[in-house]
Amino acid sequence: MLKRSTFTKSAFLAAALALGVAGCGAMKPSNTVTLTASLAAGNEVPPTASTGSGTAEAWLNKDTNLLSWKVTFTGLTGPATAAHFHGPAVAGSNAGVVVPFTGTTSPLEGQATLTPAQAADLLAGKWYANVHTAANKGGEIRGQMTPKM
Repeated sequence: MLKRSTFTKSAFLAAALALGVAGCGAMKPSNTVTLTASLAAGNEVPPTASTGSGTAEAWLNKDTNLLSWKVTFTGLTGPATAAHFHGPAVAGSNAGVVVPFTGTTSPLEGQATLTPAQAADLLAGKWYANVHTAANKGGEIRGQMTPKM
C-alpha cells in the first residue's frame, strides 16, 4: 500500500510534468529574425580603396514587418554623407535605396515598417547596408544583410 505522502508527491510530479509539456507546446516561438552584415570597402560594386569598416544588425518582426536596426562604422575617408538599405540586389549587384537611415554619425539606429514584398526580399538576402562619403558618393562600405541562424 502506498503511503499518502508518496502518493501525493507522485500525483504532484505527474501534474507538473503534464503542465510543463502542455505549457511548452502552447508557447509561441519568437517571430523576430536577426540579420547581420559586415560592412567593408571590398563589398562595394565596384570596390573602393577605403580602410573603413562596420557592422549592421537588424531585427525583423515577421508578425508586424517592423524592422529595427543599428549600424556602426569607423575609419571612413571622411564623414558619412548618407547611409541606407538598398535592394533588392544580390551580392555583387547594385540597387536603389529602400530604407534611408536618419543621421550620418555612427551608430545609426532606427526602425521602419516594411511591405510584405520588402520583408521577403530582406529575408531572402537581397538587401544591403551602405554608407556613403564625399570621396565615395556611390558608397564607401557595404554589407549584404543575411539572416542569422
